[in-house]
Amino acid sequence: MQTLTDKLLRSACLALMVAATSASGQEKYPQRPIEIIVPWGPGGGADQLARKLGRMLEADLKTSFPVINVPGATGNTGMTKLMSAPADGYSMAILIGDTAATLVGGGARWKLADVVPLGIAIRQPSGLFVKQDSHFKTWNDVAAEARAKPGTLKVAILGFGSADDMTMNFLAAKGIRMIAVPFASPGERYTSVLGGHADLLFEQAGDIRSMLDSKQMRPLIFFGEERQEEFPDVPSSKEAGLEIYLPQFRSLVVKSGTDPQRVKLLSDAIARAAKTPEYVAFLKDSLARKDSFLPAAEAQSFMAGEIETMHKYGAKK
Repeated sequence: MQTLTDKLLRSACLALMVAATSASGQEKYPQRPIEIIVPWGPGGGADQLARKLGRMLEADLKTSFPVINVPGATGNTGMTKLMSAPADGYSMAILIGDTAATLVGGGARWKLADVVPLGIAIRQPSGLFVKQDSHFKTWNDVAAEARAKPGTLKVAILGFGSADDMTMNFLAAKGIRMIAVPFASPGERYTSVLGGHADLLFEQAGDIRSMLDSKQMRPLIFFGEERQEEFPDVPSSKEAGLEIYLPQFRSLVVKSGTDPQRVKLLSDAIARAAKTPEYVAFLKDSLARKDSFLPAAEAQSFMAGEIETMHKYGAKK
């Protein structure tokens, strides 16, 4: 039989538990470092973005943002790491268009509803590049050889099931058949072309800006409806009669179920960073769209629209 003392002790314990739970729910955030998971190796566009924003967010939110590179499976190894982490706002990931494309082809073990976007950080057109001294002078040279010798030209791409891969499959259906060779490491992808192990590189110009400026590589075509301002002599895919436009986008996401107040704090900080002259200069250096940034409120519908477009092309061979 419970005594009055037992009942009082039990009540006191319950009160302490409630108070602790309440305090935990209202704890100051962030109290420790927030990981930025980059599902690719160092040196590529996603890595550059993470390190740029990480430094800017650190100054704003007064905590560190360590970058964790987790390459593999067209970005899905890194996304698996995010999915296995607690939904507490201490892990975010760079989700790019190529990884989102794997939702179409069945290569992903997560759904768009499993993440909450904090914003679209950068948008860039993709293109095909060759090393400077390549015997291919124009896109028409490539198309002609690919038709005459199908399956002999090698193109370094980001991964199977990616937007790169979709575009390669689209070209093959048009008779321009080339071999897609995936590289999870950006550095390996770039050196494969410079070293002659691959004939072409599928990439965004801003990610290899230094190699373009130093005349190590040059573009042959950009996948879009119009020519790029920085490369007025390079044709668009629409001009070439190839109407496939899957530009790269890079977003920041957290796991669904994260406290909405923490989501807002992070997304607001990213939005502030995106308005700074430093970030505007970063977009210019990356040869990205000036209107690249989309806030959290617009990001979900944007990504859903991009995935719907990808469904038109499909990712399966």
